[in-house]
Amino acid sequence: MGEDSIVRYFFEAGMLKRTARSGWWAEGIKHPESVADHSFRTAIIAFVLAKTEGADPEKLCTAAVFHDMLEARLGDMNKIASRYVHTTEELERKIEAEQTEAMPAEMRKALSAALKLSESEKTILKDADYLECAIQAKEYADAGNSGTMRWVGIIGKRLKTSSAKRLHSKLRTMKSNSWWAGLKRLE
Repeated sequence: MGEDSIVRYFFEAGMLKRTARSGWWAEGIKHPESVADHSFRTAIIAFVLAKTEGADPEKLCTAAVFHDMLEARLGDMNKIASRYVHTTEELERKIEAEQTEAMPAEMRKALSAALKLSESEKTILKDADYLECAIQAKEYADAGNSGTMRWVGIIGKRLKTSSAKRLHSKLRTMKSNSWWAGLKRLE
């Protein structure tokens, strides 16, 4: 019984690979990143921010991996949709509980613990979430979707941690493909 529920949870997590981050459609991005794409990089950013802010990087990385799991059932609600459809913390906890209710107790407990964060940890996770969105916006802007640079600026005003603010400032001035500069040799 327990293994069946775990595998079903894995399949449900796969929905995030097929769930587009819908806010990008407003900027004309035809094939935006998926929620899974977003969660992956958010986890990396959360690890780094936690380390620089003196928090537990493994805990924040884990929380970031699971932070949007409920979107497998709700879909991705962009800022426009969320003006009209409000998801409460109570609804989010209900979805999380239902997603894991058939799992073995120790697995449910571990997943629940991964999402229980202190206020400072929540701030770091939110900054990782925002910073990932700013990075994605910069990538879209560098690919010719200039409207997304506005998102980069708006997100910068929402960041709380000093490390996220510093990284945000740096990403604004860099090209998103600069990571490979010097790696490619012209022969």
